[in-house]
Amino acid sequence: MPRVEVRRSGRRRKTVSAFWEGSTAVVAIPAAFTRAQEAHWVERMVARLQQDTARRRGAHSDEALAERAAVLSQRYFGGRTEPASIRWVTNQRRRWGSCTPSQRTVRLSHELQGMPEWVVDYVIVHELAHLLVSGHGPQFWQLVEAYPRLAEAKAFLAGVAFAGSVRGDASDGEGRGWDLIDDEEDA
Repeated sequence: MPRVEVRRSGRRRKTVSAFWEGSTAVVAIPAAFTRAQEAHWVERMVARLQQDTARRRGAHSDEALAERAAVLSQRYFGGRTEPASIRWVTNQRRRWGSCTPSQRTVRLSHELQGMPEWVVDYVIVHELAHLLVSGHGPQFWQLVEAYPRLAEAKAFLAGVAFAGSVRGDASDGEGRGWDLIDDEEDA
């Protein structure tokens, strides 16, 4: 069980909430709760916090990413684009994903975590397509265009890149900080 801090509030009447402050689970309860009610709600809310955290982390694990890539490979490429590895990385500050076809490896920026699944799926499909075609020529885009939300996902990522430029994150000041289609192509 993690470290737990209970905060009683005179303003709360019925509601209970829980959240993380670092590695401490904070449970906010009404001041009028009895010790038995406190124990019940702390146990329940900490369990819920831990489940939510595990669920979120699971979606962002490399194993979950590999499972998703296998599904997308089958759906859009007939299973022909099985990468040797696909993983989240924290050192890609200016590109959403990269692929090294010679090693059959795919890396996705951790910045994608928390974005809609269909956007992450687009980036996976884009990188998987590089296992069949390096470069961004017509043959490559013909493969990627099988993804039904291609234009929407590209627009979403362009919007995120632009918003980052407004905040001054990883950009040249004109919304072009993130490479939407540049990949590592070591043949």
